[in-house]
Amino acid sequence: MFRPAVRSAGLRLLAWSGHGELIELGEPVTRVLRDEAELRDLVREPHRLVAEKHIDHIDPESRRFIEASPFFLLATSDAEGNCDVSPRGDPAGSVLVLDEYTLAFADRKGNRRLDNLRNILAQPRVGLLFVVPGIGDTLRVNGTAQVVAEAPYLPRMAVEGVVPVLAVEVRVRELFSHCSKAFLRSKLWDPASWPERGDVPTAGQLARSQSGTRIPARMLDAALRAEAKHNQY
Repeated sequence: MFRPAVRSAGLRLLAWSGHGELIELGEPVTRVLRDEAELRDLVREPHRLVAEKHIDHIDPESRRFIEASPFFLLATSDAEGNCDVSPRGDPAGSVLVLDEYTLAFADRKGNRRLDNLRNILAQPRVGLLFVVPGIGDTLRVNGTAQVVAEAPYLPRMAVEGVVPVLAVEVRVRELFSHCSKAFLRSKLWDPASWPERGDVPTAGQLARSQSGTRIPARMLDAALRAEAKHNQY
């Protein structure tokens, strides 16, 4: 006769048999961690140099990295905590370092959903991850943002003669470099690891699948390519 089942380290269901033996019941059970103490039971504390490496300003070397980066990811959230991450790209040097605590980037033409900008208006805390092609190390910036218009530096952000209407200013609260392990593991910059184009769905195929439209994917792809090519700025 079995006594009530118990958890063993939260991983598997166990029960005592009538013969006093502990036996396993069923498949492994996923354990959901509830606090940092449980997390630190599994992952040791970082080295002091890693734990304390963040700074609250843009140092000269970080400025060089930002100015070399043509691409970054922008993370925002709305007032309810719903998160959004979007890619941002421009020629290297387009992100301006206004002073040692402030950077700014242009808001270019897009799909006009304004997900990030609406989030910033509702809740200004943001995160940015700067990437440089071929480089595994990245730069992380966390801070508070505001959407601005008619800023005196907007003409400096012009590309192909087009001055942006809007920009986002970020006040740096935390800045630190991030090691290259993710890029090494993913082999992101290694062309030999890249998939064949036919193995990855196109934007048109994704749009057709997600929207339920009956427009052929090849027509959607052609329209999306034309829009992206001729409506960047």
